[in-house]
Amino acid sequence: MSAAGCVGVATPRSFESKEPFRFVSGEELPGLAIAYETYGELSAAKDNAILICHALSGSQHAAGLAPGQEGQEVKQRDKGWWDLLIGPGKAIDTSRFFVVCSNNIGGCHGSTGPKTVNPATGRPYGSGFPEVRVEDWVEAQLLLAAHLGIARFHAVVGGSIGGMQALSWAIRHPAMVARAAIIAGTPKLTTQNIAFNEIARQSIKSDPAFSQGDYYGQEQGPRSGLAIARMLGHVTYLSGGDLERRFSRRRREDGDTFEIESYLRYNGDKFADYFDANTYLIMTEALDEFNPAAEAGGDLAAALRPAAARFLVASFRKDWRFPPQRSRELVKALLQADKRVSYAELGADGGHDAFLQDDPAYHEVVRSFLGAAEE
Repeated sequence: MSAAGCVGVATPRSFESKEPFRFVSGEELPGLAIAYETYGELSAAKDNAILICHALSGSQHAAGLAPGQEGQEVKQRDKGWWDLLIGPGKAIDTSRFFVVCSNNIGGCHGSTGPKTVNPATGRPYGSGFPEVRVEDWVEAQLLLAAHLGIARFHAVVGGSIGGMQALSWAIRHPAMVARAAIIAGTPKLTTQNIAFNEIARQSIKSDPAFSQGDYYGQEQGPRSGLAIARMLGHVTYLSGGDLERRFSRRRREDGDTFEIESYLRYNGDKFADYFDANTYLIMTEALDEFNPAAEAGGDLAAALRPAAARFLVASFRKDWRFPPQRSRELVKALLQADKRVSYAELGADGGHDAFLQDDPAYHEVVRSFLGAAEE
C-alpha cells in the first residue's frame, strides 16, 4: 500500500446540459448546470470511475484543497468533506480510481438550484424551483457520466443521503453500477427522522426574512432560521457519548455559557454563511420522500431485484439518526432479492457523522470492498 496523500488543489468544473430536464414531479427546467470535481485519471478502458454522492450539507468538493489554499497550512476540517477517505493511498485510492463528485441539483454550490436565475423571468427561481427527489439527482448525475464518457461505474459510493443515491443508482441503472456502497444509510426515513426535518424546515420558514422563499436580493435572508435548523440537525448527527466526551457540562470562561451552547451557535452561524435556506428545504424534503419500496407495493426486496451490483452496507453502532437496524433491514431485503452483499457494523463513537471521520476499521472496509476482484 502506498503512503496516503492529498489530491492537491481540486479544480472546480461545470457541465451544462442544454436539453430540458424533467423532474419526477413532472416539472421541467430548460437545461441544467452541474458543478463537479474529479480526482485521479480515467483509464483508457474507462473502467475505473467511482461516483461519490454527497450528503445534505455537502458539495462537489469532496477531497483536496480549494483554489487559494495552495501553499498554506490547511487543517483537515478545511479540506474536502471526504478528504480522509479520498486520495492517493487512501480507502478511495485516486492513484487507482478516477473519482467524480457533483453538487446535487437544487444545491447551492454551483449546480442549478433556487439561487439560479430563471431565464424566463430574469430573477432567481427561489420558491418556484421544482420539487426535487433523490431520483432526480441520479438522473442529473447520469447526464454528467455521459459527458465524461463513463458507461459503467466501478462503484457508486455515498453516506447518509449519498447512500440513498447509491441505492437508487443500483436500482435505476443496474448495467452502470458494478458496486454500490451505502454507508450510514437507510432505505427510508423513520417517522422520527421526518419529524426532526420538519422542525428544521419550520425554523427556516418562520424566520421573518424567509419571504416565502423569495429572499434573494434582500439585505439578509433567513440566517437565524437556517442556523437553528443546522443546530438541531447537528445534535442528531452526534452520539451522546461523543457530546459528553467533547463538552460534558463544562462552561466557557465567562461562566454563563455552556461549551456545547457556544459550539452549536458557532456551527449554526458558520453554516448560514455558506449554505442556502431553500436548498436545505429541498434536500430534507427529498430525504423524507425517498422510499424505493413504495413503487413495489411496499416490498423492498422486490424493489431491489433489478439491481445487478455487489453491495456494501455499513452502519455505526452509535448512530441513532440512521441506526444499524435500518441498515440490517436493507441487508435482509438484499439477501431476499438474491443480491451479493457485505455488511459491516462499526464501533466508531461519532454518531451519524462517523461516516465522515477517521476510523481505520471503517476505512479498511471501504478499501477492501472497492478492491475486491470481480466475480
